[in-house]
Amino acid sequence: MQADLATVMADVWQVLTKNNRWMSWNLFLAFVPLTLSAWLFLRGQQKRRWLFWLLFLDFLTFLPSARHVLANTFHFGQNIATSELLWFVPLVLLPLYLLFISSGRERWQTFNWSILFLVFYAFLPNAPYVLTDVIHLYRDIRDIHSVWLITLVLLPVYILFICAGFEAYVLSLVNLGSYLQRIGKSTWVLGAELITHALCAVGVYLGRFLRFNSWDFITQPDTLVTAVVEDLFGKRPIVIMIVTFTVITGLYWLMKQATLRIIGKSRLETISAREEGMDVL
Repeated sequence: MQADLATVMADVWQVLTKNNRWMSWNLFLAFVPLTLSAWLFLRGQQKRRWLFWLLFLDFLTFLPSARHVLANTFHFGQNIATSELLWFVPLVLLPLYLLFISSGRERWQTFNWSILFLVFYAFLPNAPYVLTDVIHLYRDIRDIHSVWLITLVLLPVYILFICAGFEAYVLSLVNLGSYLQRIGKSTWVLGAELITHALCAVGVYLGRFLRFNSWDFITQPDTLVTAVVEDLFGKRPIVIMIVTFTVITGLYWLMKQATLRIIGKSRLETISAREEGMDVL
């Protein structure tokens, strides 16, 4: 009996650790745009509270891949050094930087906000990208011959992983929507969401099928542009992107409704607690 239990526990541990590094890394990439959305679109105490927990999650999901990332930092630096974009930075961005920094604090803050906004959109497709990681589930099911391990361990791990990554996408756009409402652009929310879904469908295709990363905008922009021009407008890529857009839009709508209900309930409870505290006083 003890031998059987030890075998089962060993199998469970193997299932849990087999995909640990790539799952944690993909979650880290999904949480990056969520963290940026909190920084860009929230304010006050809500912003500080979100950033505290999101930075903590970023640290936890980055930790398993830290050694691998550090080992590839030198290679990443070489790609940047040989990139044509390296010449674009001092020739174009540096004059813009000097222009904004010399034109007052407000314009300097706008410049910083715009750069972070572009980074936010560059990393955002990593969140819905986790939906495509279901292909790893198919491979794992073929390798694991225990129905119990598949049902009680493997499937829950994948469901939690995919839901967490896609929820990061939902919350990112909810934060964007709340920002648009706050600045009086409520009518832009639906359009911004649909445009974002379309851009992410393109990004997911570039990542899953052409194997590009978010940082390839900097390290190899020429290769990225060439791939977009040559491969993106074929019949097969367009069909894949339309299907991806449809899936992202449908799942986003469902999860957004659930998320807004939870957020609304939480806010009501907070207001009720404050009112009770004032009554006591």
